[in-house]
Amino acid sequence: MDFSMTTSDSKTEAPSRSLTGKSAISWILGLPPAYYVLAILVAVAPAVSATLINPNYWFVILKQSAPLGIAVLAQSLVMRVRSIDLSVSGIFAFAIYLASSGQLNNYPPLMTVLMPVVIGLAVGGVNGILVAYVRASAVISTLSVSAILIGIVQYMSAGRAPGSTPSWLRILTSGNIHGLSYSVVLWIVIAALISIAFRFLIVGRYFRAVGDNPRAAETTGIPLARTIFVSHTLAGALTGIAALVQVSALAVGTIKPGFDTFMNALAATILGGVTFGVDRGGVAGPFVAVVAFSFLFAMLTVFGIQEPGKLIVQGVIIAFAAIIYGARAGRV
Repeated sequence: MDFSMTTSDSKTEAPSRSLTGKSAISWILGLPPAYYVLAILVAVAPAVSATLINPNYWFVILKQSAPLGIAVLAQSLVMRVRSIDLSVSGIFAFAIYLASSGQLNNYPPLMTVLMPVVIGLAVGGVNGILVAYVRASAVISTLSVSAILIGIVQYMSAGRAPGSTPSWLRILTSGNIHGLSYSVVLWIVIAALISIAFRFLIVGRYFRAVGDNPRAAETTGIPLARTIFVSHTLAGALTGIAALVQVSALAVGTIKPGFDTFMNALAATILGGVTFGVDRGGVAGPFVAVVAFSFLFAMLTVFGIQEPGKLIVQGVIIAFAAIIYGARAGRV
């Protein structure tokens, strides 16, 4: 009898092990492309340079990633409700100029800290009104707002770069807790708060419903326009915080934050599993995507590849992500 029981148990355990193996494979295949990219980069890093696998170097990468990481969190908010925000470069340019031009030197330091957040909040509110209530195209309206901000900066600066950023503000990037920069701690805290909000608060249900089907969400009583407005306003505030972190990382101001600011934010958001109305990556996916991009750019720098080459590689990775999403959609 004992023998028969053992045989029976082995027969029932075999399918369960098989199912567990299939579940693990299915889970791995369902991960956002950012995880694959980072895994490949980490695997080949030792062959490229020993510096890339030094733990201290990873702290540096995280510190450099913080402004983009917070901007990606902002972009993921609007993309969850099938919108987009291209005003990132404008907010960065405006905030960096005011913080480094000396125009705020006669005000308390708190003014310099709050200024980027207030600017981002105001720009996000304008974007939200245009997209949610006026029903203007998100691409056109947010891009035009960014162009206006950059134009104002060009006019105020007369095309000349401003001075240095306040030395006391640089502690946000240079200061650390056990090697982890304050800016990275801020990034992690914001990511955790967003994750908690989406999991436990009603705003998370609203965002998911609008992302799944805006018309159906509105039919069931979810305030569609208000949800989109809130997403843009919060995204603007987060972009302002990202601009503040960027200011703290700069020793000298600039009036050209670059086209790649919002391109990198958009690319990392998509690579992290958040596309228009689809959220497969949560908060962790975009976080991994930002680290992967920073690590990739560091590796390309080792090879001596300049900005044009980096843009090409970035485009290839986005295309890689699109192929993966398309293949998954075909299997559904």
